[in-house]
Amino acid sequence: MAQPSAPSVQVFGLVDDQPTRAALRFFKERRFTIHFVDLRRKPIAAGELRRFSDRLGPRAVLDAGGRAAREAGLGVLRMTDAEVVDRLLADQRLLRLPLVRYGSSLSAGRDEATWKAWLATPRPG
Repeated sequence: MAQPSAPSVQVFGLVDDQPTRAALRFFKERRFTIHFVDLRRKPIAAGELRRFSDRLGPRAVLDAGGRAAREAGLGVLRMTDAEVVDRLLADQRLLRLPLVRYGSSLSAGRDEATWKAWLATPRPG
């Protein structure tokens, strides 16, 4: 009988980002297969970013409290969701990291409650 394969996640983030390191550690401790995408080496594809923003909402993917957002003056700008997505595509420093994909489930930022909920549900296809 074949051994069941380890569950797999895809983590988009930066090596030196503390929430990204926490996500990698969380999944490693639970023996997940981790596919890590370092956004400094390979920017997130537009289609992948749109998947996160469509499912979670553009403002959930935007790190509005981050330094890059403050420097860009996003705290005082009124933007539509489409404008937020355009800003995220233009400047990926504005992303709330890590972005994690587990099958068809997605999360943005350090969201251990969601990750633990994924452990309690059957593996996605």
